[in-house]
Amino acid sequence: MLRPRIIPCLLVHDGGLVKTVGFKDPKYVGDPINAVKIFNEKEADELIVVDIDASVNGAEPNYRLISQFAAECRMPLCYGGGITNAEQARRIIGLGVEKIAIGAAAQADPTLLTRVACAVGSQSVVAVLDARRKGGDWEVFTHNGAKRASKSVVAAARQAQDAGAGEILVNSIDQDGRMKGYDLDLAKQVRAAVRIPMTVLGGAGSLADVGRLFTACGVIGAAAGSLFVFKGAYRAVLISYPDPTQKESLFAAMQSSA
Repeated sequence: MLRPRIIPCLLVHDGGLVKTVGFKDPKYVGDPINAVKIFNEKEADELIVVDIDASVNGAEPNYRLISQFAAECRMPLCYGGGITNAEQARRIIGLGVEKIAIGAAAQADPTLLTRVACAVGSQSVVAVLDARRKGGDWEVFTHNGAKRASKSVVAAARQAQDAGAGEILVNSIDQDGRMKGYDLDLAKQVRAAVRIPMTVLGGAGSLADVGRLFTACGVIGAAAGSLFVFKGAYRAVLISYPDPTQKESLFAAMQSSA
């Protein structure tokens, strides 16, 4: 039986692991490779690693760092940052990464998703949609929220699906790092718009938030950053992940409310 996935998301800035709030003010929280080792021990379902510098700086993916992540990671790994062509995607998959996450470049040219899907398979292509609420709707932004893509997140999700993406990653800029819960209205709109797997990121502050997302949207991925690297009101850095008992309780609660 398919089950929801609980996915740590690591942001890399200047080679270090950071956390942001509203996509701004990256705070250094440690060494990303060490974080991967800890998530290995805790048997995370999957891992997302995003280089938040690459697209902004127009830089190539950091293949050396990607190779280190892939060599260390014992769970499915999704990598994003700086991918602009199919050859880069093929090289990254060749390093041992399971999924390629593409945001800004796919908004500039949606056919990139088609070319990458042809090169590595649609199951390995994740379309990243960073969304900010504008009035009663959500619009897609790129380059760490600095550039407006001039399309709604629902239209962008459908376009990505039609172009060949195998998964959608929708990230709430408004909720990023605030630990006050996912934007469930955003998540439900995107879930209703596409047939392919979906992962939601931005805002989780507790396992109860994860449970509410699963109840609202069903079998999807719940990704989080701050939830898994901070502890307590003062945000002390402590890597954590739910143990098997906690996960089973979440899934049982989800099934009972269905």
